[in-house]
Amino acid sequence: MAKDSKKLLVVEDDPGLQSQLKWSLDSYEVLIAGDQEAALKILRRCEPSVVTLDLGLPPDPGGVREGLALLEQIMALVPTTKVIVITGNDDQENSVKAIGLGAYDFYHKPIDPNTLSLTVERAFRLFELEEQNRQLSCNHPLSPLEGVIAASPEMLKVCRTIEKVAPTDVTTLLLGESGTGKEVLAKALHHLSNRKDKRFVAVNCAAIPENLLESELFGYEKGAFTGAAKQTPGKIEYADGGTFFLDEIGDLSMPLQAKLLRFLQERVVERVGGRKPIPVDIRVIGATHQRIGEMIKEGTFREDLYYRLSEIIVQIPPVRDRMGDRIVLAKALLDRFCEQHNQSLKSFAQSAVDAIESYRWPGNVREMENRIKRALIMSESNQITAEDLELEEGEGGGEPFNLKAVRDQAEKTAIRRALSYTNGNISKAAELLGLTRPTLYSLLKKFGLKYE
Repeated sequence: MAKDSKKLLVVEDDPGLQSQLKWSLDSYEVLIAGDQEAALKILRRCEPSVVTLDLGLPPDPGGVREGLALLEQIMALVPTTKVIVITGNDDQENSVKAIGLGAYDFYHKPIDPNTLSLTVERAFRLFELEEQNRQLSCNHPLSPLEGVIAASPEMLKVCRTIEKVAPTDVTTLLLGESGTGKEVLAKALHHLSNRKDKRFVAVNCAAIPENLLESELFGYEKGAFTGAAKQTPGKIEYADGGTFFLDEIGDLSMPLQAKLLRFLQERVVERVGGRKPIPVDIRVIGATHQRIGEMIKEGTFREDLYYRLSEIIVQIPPVRDRMGDRIVLAKALLDRFCEQHNQSLKSFAQSAVDAIESYRWPGNVREMENRIKRALIMSESNQITAEDLELEEGEGGGEPFNLKAVRDQAEKTAIRRALSYTNGNISKAAELLGLTRPTLYSLLKKFGLKYE
């Protein structure tokens, strides 16, 4: 990258350190901010690739509150930016906290220009590699994860998270509405892990009667209850060495939650009617469509179990929030079902495309599968129509494909939000949007928006 494209934002309130950092990092285009407000202005206008952030900022230069708050805002505004947090010597706790909030790296004072320069250069290199990967993803939008069809930024982000988490053994919690593909992602976690050659065992807590679920999970000894004719290992024990997927954990009873918590803490199981603890080595993945936070408040789900299950949380967006995924999903499913049913390849009529794009898909991917499979069987032509899908034709043909129209609509929406947020204050709205006042006035005139 050329120097003018390697923008580095230095957030530091000490004028002496500002000068030192600008001098030692002069191979980059260095932008200086002395507080949170100035940093956000630069961030919105320039979107620097790398930021060095001193956690001690005014009005609390002796603490870290302002710096951590700014870090969260940077990650929300420009999540691809690499933030290097600078803290006082021996401040390991806040360094770790910053990494948890999304910082790329941390650096302890006193500053050694050569060492910091290497850290910054490494951050720029990583940013450039990720940018290349993002461009490749645009050219090849379908997800590399087995069984996952994704083209939207929302789902591609989920896929990247799965790829990062898979090689580790951390307990992972998948959250999302019914039909969003939680089991597919759980299998992807398994296939990308070091346990891929071992078993993937799945149990749906909602599909097994409560009185049988304990013996299904933990197994039982001969004679433990009526009908227990022989010793039987449970599903957890059966998954030893592999991955255990516990779906719909929100349906677990409180006694079973307690027993599962003990297993997660000690990694041993006791069969029903048994006394001998049996060590088990598995990777645990949990999933639910329920709102666990509300269940904890209501006392129907153990908070300590939630923290054990949620070392990593993956939030799976519903189909209605996956911009660009609907028609990609639908076409991939149609091709798959044509092959499965030995039918010649069919396509979607324009009425079907419009209906797919405008429908909200409350049942998510599962509903889409059912509608397309039924339409394929019932259709008598080479094209699937909206009527075949039992959907109404979309009004206005869904989102426009004309880039200028899409861009204009996005700009208009953003300007309206900014004006609403600032109660019509042009200067503040321009700052939020990363624009100059004259530019904002021009856009207001262009879109016919009132600002008085």
